[in-house]
Amino acid sequence: MSPKKEFTENFDEIVFEKRFKDYGAYWLRHIYKKHMTIAVAISITILLVGVGVPLIAGYLNKSKNINVDKDVVVDLGPAPDKPDAPPPPPPPPPPEALEQKVKFTAPVVVNDTTEDTGNLNQEDLSNKTTNVVPVEEELNVVEEKEAPVIVEVKPPPFIVVEEMPNYPGGDDARIKFITDNVVYPVMAKESNIQGTVYVTFVVEADGSITDVKVLRGIGGGCDEEAVRVVKMMPKWNAGKQSGKSVRVQFNLPIKFTLQ
Repeated sequence: MSPKKEFTENFDEIVFEKRFKDYGAYWLRHIYKKHMTIAVAISITILLVGVGVPLIAGYLNKSKNINVDKDVVVDLGPAPDKPDAPPPPPPPPPPEALEQKVKFTAPVVVNDTTEDTGNLNQEDLSNKTTNVVPVEEELNVVEEKEAPVIVEVKPPPFIVVEEMPNYPGGDDARIKFITDNVVYPVMAKESNIQGTVYVTFVVEADGSITDVKVLRGIGGGCDEEAVRVVKMMPKWNAGKQSGKSVRVQFNLPIKFTLQ
């Protein structure tokens, strides 16, 4: 007996001395080596079987699977007969030969007299032909030129000048002219519309009034009435800049008041 085995047995005897040896622990320690050896053997066997069986099976299958190239022949049966093509149409018949038929007409003998029908023959035409020189007429075409249109471009009006334009007779005459000519609109009277209409216009270099517009109105027909009266004004005294008459823009208030 080896010293290790004896040591183990002696160790078990020492541990379980004066104890109940029939207890499971003593029995398990006693058969531990035997069970371990059996377990290792079974594990190795299972491992060898698990690895070896697939290898052997693969080798056997490889030897059996031999690729054989085979031609596949498909029997489609006899080819169907093609229908006979219809015979070509017969050629058209040749055209009938055209026979030239010449009809002979017997001459008619008449007396040697000719009747004057009034028609001219070639000899008459030759005798009557005269060389006439055509007369060339000269046609003179005269192109009428349109008269040039002259568009007068007025300079922009001044706002402030050295000598501002004024109504002939002064401000009093201007106020009297407006008072005498303004007609209070009926619509403004009925609607009780009152206020001041501001009118702007241009006093030209010759004193005439142009470009009359309403800057701010009050409605009711008062705006139109103010423009009408301003257009009726006579020529003003033109404004001057550096001693020269110029165009000047002028603003004029016209007040509408109900009595």
